[in-house]
Amino acid sequence: MADPRFFTRAGPFRLAELAGRCGATLADSGDAERVVADVGPLATAAADHVSFLDNKKYAAVLETSGAGACILQHDMAGRAPKGMALLLTRNPYKAYALAAQAFYPEPEFEPGIAPSAVVDPTVQLGEGSLVEAGVVIGRGVEIGKRCRIGPNAVIGNFVVIGDDTVIGANATISHCLVGARVVIFPGACIGQPGFGFAIDPKGHVKVPQLGRVIIEDDVEIGANVAVDRGSGPDTVIGAGTMMDNLVQVAHNVRIGRRCVIAGQVGISGSSELGDLVIIGGQAGVAGHLKIGAGVQIAAQSGILRETAAGERVMGTPAKPLRQFFREVATLEKISSKDKENAKG
Repeated sequence: MADPRFFTRAGPFRLAELAGRCGATLADSGDAERVVADVGPLATAAADHVSFLDNKKYAAVLETSGAGACILQHDMAGRAPKGMALLLTRNPYKAYALAAQAFYPEPEFEPGIAPSAVVDPTVQLGEGSLVEAGVVIGRGVEIGKRCRIGPNAVIGNFVVIGDDTVIGANATISHCLVGARVVIFPGACIGQPGFGFAIDPKGHVKVPQLGRVIIEDDVEIGANVAVDRGSGPDTVIGAGTMMDNLVQVAHNVRIGRRCVIAGQVGISGSSELGDLVIIGGQAGVAGHLKIGAGVQIAAQSGILRETAAGERVMGTPAKPLRQFFREVATLEKISSKDKENAKG
């Protein structure tokens, strides 16, 4: 159960209602009126909790779980304990996410401007928005309806922010157009100058960075992410993209729609990612490369060449996943033979 000091729980819910919210089907219609009061993990859930099974390697935990209800795939229903209500779906994790959102909706807030905030008189603040303590908002800024600007955030001149967007504490945003329903977590820095200079033995010459950052709708940007503005072209983050903490996005980068980028990834200047690209933690993408739609890049990989749509790559320099594992297996065989020869 979530700590009530930090999370406010809604409900309880009838299973019929919960199934409707999360797109699942009850295995037994007789369970429709059963009530659950919370979500919980399989190992610790109680009789009034709903849990889920997505990874089949935890099937043994399901068999001994005390959860009153569980969200799972049809083919795992036979592993559930007797008496457990089952909500069947093809995508248990998504269904669980929707169920958890029902129990723990985003907290409501009272709109207004904190007395300690510094807001230029030219700012357009949408109805229902909140500006918290210590915020600084420059001239000509446009903020949509129902936005929340967290404590000590700084929003530079003429930034535009769409409806229902949340800016976390201590975030800094400049030279940026932000879409609707965007979440920018604490400490993110958006729109600072890109890393561009002409190398000269007498002293490197900074190149003015004259572009913007365009963040489309439904983007999530993690804590302490840095997104540099373009040098002339814009830096663009496509709609629905999810970005984890401590990611670096350099100037002129264009990221497609619904990409997923894990923590500590670095994307060098002027590279382009197609839609639905997935990048594992600590991977790096060199500059001026095109990464095709649907590419999957494993953690700690180094991308030094263009990557065709749909490829799955791993390693540094990155290579197709099957090739990478074949080479690893070959090296292991050679190493084993060397050890045997040394013993002989």
